[in-house]
Amino acid sequence: MEEIAKDRSELLKPPKAGEIVRGRIIGRGRSSIFVDLGSWGTGIIYGKEFLLAKDLLKKAKEGDELFIKIVDLENEEGFIEVSALEADREISWLKLKEKRNTAENIMVKILGANKGGLLTTVMGVNAFLPVSQLSSANYPRVEDGDAMKILKELQKFVGQEMEVKILDLDPRGEKLILSEKIKETEKIKEILKDYKVGDIVEGEITGVVDFGAFVKFGADSLEGLVHISELDWQLIENPGDVVQVGEKVKLKIIDISNGKVSLSLRALKEDPWKTIEKTYEKGKITRGKITKFNPFGAFVEVAAKIQGLCHISEFGTRQKMEELLKIGSEYDFEVLLLDIKEHRLLLKLVL
Repeated sequence: MEEIAKDRSELLKPPKAGEIVRGRIIGRGRSSIFVDLGSWGTGIIYGKEFLLAKDLLKKAKEGDELFIKIVDLENEEGFIEVSALEADREISWLKLKEKRNTAENIMVKILGANKGGLLTTVMGVNAFLPVSQLSSANYPRVEDGDAMKILKELQKFVGQEMEVKILDLDPRGEKLILSEKIKETEKIKEILKDYKVGDIVEGEITGVVDFGAFVKFGADSLEGLVHISELDWQLIENPGDVVQVGEKVKLKIIDISNGKVSLSLRALKEDPWKTIEKTYEKGKITRGKITKFNPFGAFVEVAAKIQGLCHISEFGTRQKMEELLKIGSEYDFEVLLLDIKEHRLLLKLVL
């Protein structure tokens, strides 16, 4: 970043292209502004630079001081070409960097929304607030994760003000990323010192999404996530089939990191796999119902909350697999592998 000349004594030094200095307006033309640069001479903002900075300069008058950036040390008319807009941008980025380093809270007005988050400006710089950086209170909980439904929820914030902090910035790439939840995270980290992995807590389901469920728990209404894989021992397609918003539940804390709490419902349920070792020994024939196809093969329910996989390689192609098997129908299968610890059951269709 070019050095900013902060006082008149620095103006005695030879000017450099790209340097930001302070000047005083001494005159205006129809599409130009003349700036006194002391012993350096006279600077001029004109042409494209004048048009780009029109809004910035519309209230400027003779005698006003402003920061400008040296563009050309001498043009054909003998003036030093300068830019007010570039200087304003660079100074804005410097101030934004300072705000990030000091973790200063900033009030912004939401100007727009897209599927990824909210749009706003800070000190004239375009900024983005990702969905993932919204506070728990404002995070859009859409059950099926539909992008258009998420956008509809985000659009409700347009016109509203939010208190945020700067998460990241890149002046060269002109990227300014904001976070609403940073301040919340700092408070949560302090509260979480009273909890540890393995604790049992009681909570309430506050949101159901395609990847799991959000739960509020504890006296401070902390929020944690129950991943879809931690809802139950059985394979789950739709979390809404297992839990509902408003439902009271008991959970186990399985991870605490970076202010985030991971919870489990299934950890407090008896593991059905522990009792099936003799029933599904390698080589045994068992009856099972087809529940789902995926690129790896067919999922087969052999008992309540127990599903195995008949691998695609047993058929050669998915088309062949779907010709032989129908979802909802029952068939005989041979047990190829049972791994109780990893909850893996590999099967082969008995023809």
